[in-house]
Amino acid sequence: MSKFTSLDDIPSAKEIRSVLNRKRYRRLFAATFGNTVAAVAVAAAVVVLIAWLAFPLVRVTGTSMEPLVSNGHIVVCNKLATAERGDVIAMYYNKKLLLKRVIAVPGDVVELDENGFVTLNGEPLSEPYIDKYSFGECDVEFPYTVKENRCFVMGDNREVSIDSRSSVFGCVSDENVLGVVWLRIYPFDLPHLLGEKQ
Repeated sequence: MSKFTSLDDIPSAKEIRSVLNRKRYRRLFAATFGNTVAAVAVAAAVVVLIAWLAFPLVRVTGTSMEPLVSNGHIVVCNKLATAERGDVIAMYYNKKLLLKRVIAVPGDVVELDENGFVTLNGEPLSEPYIDKYSFGECDVEFPYTVKENRCFVMGDNREVSIDSRSSVFGCVSDENVLGVVWLRIYPFDLPHLLGEKQ
């Protein structure tokens, strides 16, 4: 049985077109919305992947880099940067991730006096990031020439840092460097940019 009881109940061509246009618009809107959500999800996944691969987060453990960073701070590393003198790097040592400062690069000659003052290539090294100099745990013979594909590192907190001054620790090979420490993201109330040489 027809639901139209009279000719007046039959919709006009204009009304039919209007209903069809509304349905077409809803389908188009749903498809566009779905495509947009998918594109945003893919873009977010790509950003997260790039960040994870190129700019990993590191939680600081220990006090060897105080006062620059302390235990519990969270920093961002740049895996794309090449470590240079004065940079703070995140590096692997005995399956641990440590932060140390690059003092010397391949070919550099390092000397350390009994008070903990560093001489690099015959010139005293300016180290404004040091609060207190210390000879520390040191059994390396000086002058020491840094070998190829390695860097000589030290912690800023020289009294407690175990670093390249110890023959057990030694120089860090390039393959053990995770990246150059660039940014502190926690705690929020401290300066964030760390990439500038101190």
